[in-house]
Amino acid sequence: MDALTRTILRMFGEMQKDTLDLHSLFEAGGNDPDLRERVFDTVEALVRKGLLEERGNDFYALSPKGREALQKEQRNAHPAAVDKPAR
Repeated sequence: MDALTRTILRMFGEMQKDTLDLHSLFEAGGNDPDLRERVFDTVEALVRKGLLEERGNDFYALSPKGREALQKEQRNAHPAAVDKPAR
């Protein structure tokens, strides 16, 4: 998963929202017009892959498949610590 995709998916949890509008998601690209265009393209790709669901009027929701992919990505980025043997 690339960094922009990860950032977009994480925004739902960070903003504690079930749905976000496209303008909120544009924040992942900051003020750079080229990055904002990439955000739009990435959001559309996430919808096609089933990781985001369109909710109308430029609102999007993280799908169950998107939540699962994000949780998997977070587990891979921060694997559980291995238990140390008791002394």
